[in-house]
Amino acid sequence: MLKNDYKPRILIVFFVFVIFYLIIVLRLYILQIHDNNFFENLANQQYLVELKINPDRGKIYDRTGVNPFTINVLVNSAFVLPRQFQEKEKILNFLEKNYNDVYKKIKSNDKLKFAWLERQLTEERINYFKSKNLKDVLFMPEQSRFYPYNSASQIIGFTDIDNIGLSGIELYFNKYLQGTPTTVELKKDARSDSFYFDKRIIEEGVKGQKVVLTIDSKLQFLVEQELEKTLNEFNAAQGSVLVINPDNGEILSMVNLPSFDPNQKSIENLEYTKNKIITENYELGSVMKTFAALAALQEGVVTPDEMIDCEGKVAFIDNFRVENWKSVDLISFSDVIRYSSNVGIAKIAKRLGPKLYTHLKRLGFGEKTGIEFPGERKGFVNPPSNWSRSSLIVMSFGYEIMSTLLQLGKAFSIIANGGYDIDPVLVKFPSRNKNYFEKKIYKTEAIEQLKVILESIGSVYSKNLEGFRVMGKTGTARAIEDGRYSDKKHNYSFAGIIEKDKYKRVIVTFVKDPKSGGLWASQICAPLFNRVAEKMIIQDLTSGEIS
Repeated sequence: MLKNDYKPRILIVFFVFVIFYLIIVLRLYILQIHDNNFFENLANQQYLVELKINPDRGKIYDRTGVNPFTINVLVNSAFVLPRQFQEKEKILNFLEKNYNDVYKKIKSNDKLKFAWLERQLTEERINYFKSKNLKDVLFMPEQSRFYPYNSASQIIGFTDIDNIGLSGIELYFNKYLQGTPTTVELKKDARSDSFYFDKRIIEEGVKGQKVVLTIDSKLQFLVEQELEKTLNEFNAAQGSVLVINPDNGEILSMVNLPSFDPNQKSIENLEYTKNKIITENYELGSVMKTFAALAALQEGVVTPDEMIDCEGKVAFIDNFRVENWKSVDLISFSDVIRYSSNVGIAKIAKRLGPKLYTHLKRLGFGEKTGIEFPGERKGFVNPPSNWSRSSLIVMSFGYEIMSTLLQLGKAFSIIANGGYDIDPVLVKFPSRNKNYFEKKIYKTEAIEQLKVILESIGSVYSKNLEGFRVMGKTGTARAIEDGRYSDKKHNYSFAGIIEKDKYKRVIVTFVKDPKSGGLWASQICAPLFNRVAEKMIIQDLTSGEIS
């Protein structure tokens, strides 16, 4: 009997194991198949975070398409995953003391999955976090923008912490540069205490596209140096220089000072971020006589050698007092412009009447140029319907006309290229495909007569520019302060043309409010024009632009 007792025992043990395995299989079935979605969703709620990651932002280049005005760099940012805290009490104490706003968010929202602590960390800040030995402070690489050329900062602009353009070209072409973000799921590796994540792309983004400017990065740097010297020499509040190729409208340099460092996290004075060549209007004074002269020559109301009585120091025209900056009497019309006689040009403007307004508008004053840049101002030209008894007179020498320096550069470009309408261009790619030299708006005879007049002025400021035809006009205007013309503050300008064979350049220089009194544009802006032209020509000779 004893020999057969083991058989039922074996059967009992066998059936116990079978039942046990059936229970395990049933449990696995329930967990892995029947309730799979439930547990997967539960795990995802605890460990998965969905984020949108911006792609590589398109770079901005100078005119060569090689030298970048922007560089993309990877920097670490710190964050926490509130639903995955490993040391909950420790991290919450840290957050309450150091990041109270994040702490409050977590305490008020038990479903919060993700929260930034600090973005774009320096090495010092990364070491700070690591020194705290906090397992729940995690790091993620993010793209940040670096700007190697401070001289172009007001053109390029800058982005915010999410790499979205806030000013300049970065703003104007933001969608083009930014592309579309990639949507990803991030999951912490449970087997590691280091900050690595599984990443699954849900929706692939599109990389940003490049933008190529017309700016010459080397010339931009050289121009900034010369402008800085002038501002320091005269202790001036502000200055600008613009260089244009009048044959195609391309802007080769556009510098404003004071400037700013776009690589700084905080910008102290937002006023310095403005590209004032485009975004600010000024009354420019006698430089505008150039266009009254062009209108008069085009309309045939005067000839260069006609003698004009400028009546000494002061004259009354229509019972309105007009003063010359120095005493001049009977001189040719060419010398009216050369010696910048307010009385002489006002008399010629009277012959033009409302046609002066027509010509100013034809040259682009009072209208936006359409340049690829945010915040362009249109300026103002007082229309004949609003004229007072003195309006026509003062407009002839630069008042009741508000102009940007870009508009001034455009108008001089029309003179430089022989009378063809042209718009300034800042961007080579993507191109607007503009066609030039299709619309001639001034007669060749009038343009050449004016160039001869301007050459009599420019030749005075042609030091070290032998072999080049130099033409230009100065402007000195009283600045408006608290709604009134100031006796102490002035705007100074010089607009000029450099020409040799097929080589042509227009340069506009501008200085505002130097602290030294009793100055004229011929002492400030004309020498600046000369130095910029000299540096530009040396560089263009080296690069082969000038044969």
